[in-house]
Amino acid sequence: MVRGHTIGISHCFPAVTIRLYNFTGKGDTDPTIDPNYAAALKKICKPGNLTTIVETDPGSSKKFDTDYYTRVRKRRGLFQSDGALLSETTTKAYVLSQISSGSTFLNDFGPAMVKMGQIGVLTDKSGEIRKRCAFIN
Repeated sequence: MVRGHTIGISHCFPAVTIRLYNFTGKGDTDPTIDPNYAAALKKICKPGNLTTIVETDPGSSKKFDTDYYTRVRKRRGLFQSDGALLSETTTKAYVLSQISSGSTFLNDFGPAMVKMGQIGVLTDKSGEIRKRCAFIN
């Protein structure tokens, strides 16, 4: 539930443009994204654009804060995984709690990163080093 998307940038292609232009393979937009946010992103992220970058937390992408969760609540998360946080009771409750005055995000982040660091790395035939991270070789 703890998300590091409060800081950083992403390329438009493929994660963002798929969500904007071909979500179900029928030329549609992800219905879980705020239509106004989708329209704004479409002005920046054109189909097939491999170079343009966007902030993961617009206006706050260089600051380690909880603004990301406010955007997610408004359905303005950049990635599909951001929007998915609202689709399940436990994660939605966490998102809403981080917008309140009792936010635990700053305390939760460190332990979450330690836990993520314990995920086993796939090696040999179990994994691969991708030539382009967004695509399987």
